[in-house]
Amino acid sequence: MRMRVWIVGLAVVGMPATPGAGAERAGTFLPRQLVLEGVVMRYTVYVPPGYDPARAWPCAVFLHGSGECGTDGERPTKIGLGPALLAHPERWPCLVVFPQKPREDEEWEEREGLVLAALDSVQREFRVDPDRVALTGISQGGHGTWLIGARHAARWSCLAPVCGYGRAQTIARRVARLPVWAFHGLRDDVVDPRDTQKIVEGIRAERGRLGLDPAAARMTLYPEANHDSWDPAYAEAELPGWLLGQRRAK
Repeated sequence: MRMRVWIVGLAVVGMPATPGAGAERAGTFLPRQLVLEGVVMRYTVYVPPGYDPARAWPCAVFLHGSGECGTDGERPTKIGLGPALLAHPERWPCLVVFPQKPREDEEWEEREGLVLAALDSVQREFRVDPDRVALTGISQGGHGTWLIGARHAARWSCLAPVCGYGRAQTIARRVARLPVWAFHGLRDDVVDPRDTQKIVEGIRAERGRLGLDPAAARMTLYPEANHDSWDPAYAEAELPGWLLGQRRAK
């Protein structure tokens, strides 16, 4: 059964809601919504300073954690990647899509239609390089990064899950050809860091079996970090260049 999607733009005061909007007043968050099977779903688009539709831009999709679920469209921008964009916009010359999952008791793979529809709508409105679309997320969104990354591996240039979880047997083989950089705090008392370790170890083993460099599956563990390992992760000086520099395999 084909999913019916309607895209609705929400104008920011003083900014026209037209394709490519944000070129004049960039470095901001634009609220958007779409309708999936009759239900309004909200997402936000970050437009970087200097955005120019004359060239294609890299894009990242950010999946929030359980605490940012809802229908306001704003909460996903408040924790994780959003604050990093505001703190150092010069480090993140990319568009970012922030879909919002309405309920905590759903996993992101149950809302993958929202994730893909929001990305599709941003690709229609803005000039996105389809070969440089990264997927990243925190906690429940880290799990979503692993699972949606595995289910649609051909769509992404790379994955950057933070304090995520999942079954290594389910994920490793499906994402083995993707560049991965995973993060976790070793004092995490919400999500067991061994989940990240097992998944990355599984990816490395699978890459070795395929004759690929196991080092393309990177992992950074923070000895003193608890569940909020997204703060040091998105502050990593090398992460923006790595995330935006990967290209989708042909």
